[in-house]
Amino acid sequence: MNSDAAKELIETYVDAFNRGDIDAVCQCFAPNALSFGVLGWGEISKVRPIWEQLTTSFRMQVRVDSIIAEGNVVAVRLTESGTFAAPFGEIAPTGKSYDAVAMEWFEVSDQGIVRRWGSRDTASVLRQLGIPLA
Repeated sequence: MNSDAAKELIETYVDAFNRGDIDAVCQCFAPNALSFGVLGWGEISKVRPIWEQLTTSFRMQVRVDSIIAEGNVVAVRLTESGTFAAPFGEIAPTGKSYDAVAMEWFEVSDQGIVRRWGSRDTASVLRQLGIPLA
């Protein structure tokens, strides 16, 4: 996959995530892909429920601020925002909003995203949402 196609794949992933279309998000991944993030890691079937809860509980949206591709690697700096509108596990919604910088790193192939790593300032997000730090 060339760099332009790799960036386009990641932009498709972001667009699907922003629509809350987790089926379309999952279709961006290759079979046996792995995703690594703050709430855990695993095959897409394992992280899918996390993504569903994030989009439901926090109305999470991401905006691509910068995207770089070289070979089969794509690095993205995002602005993530949302509002805590529905329960997240046993935590009641606060109605508060947040904005945070997020970084995601992808390895891609002709079959889709093979590996995804996500990192964000979770402590800042929790503070903004009024969730006590453990």
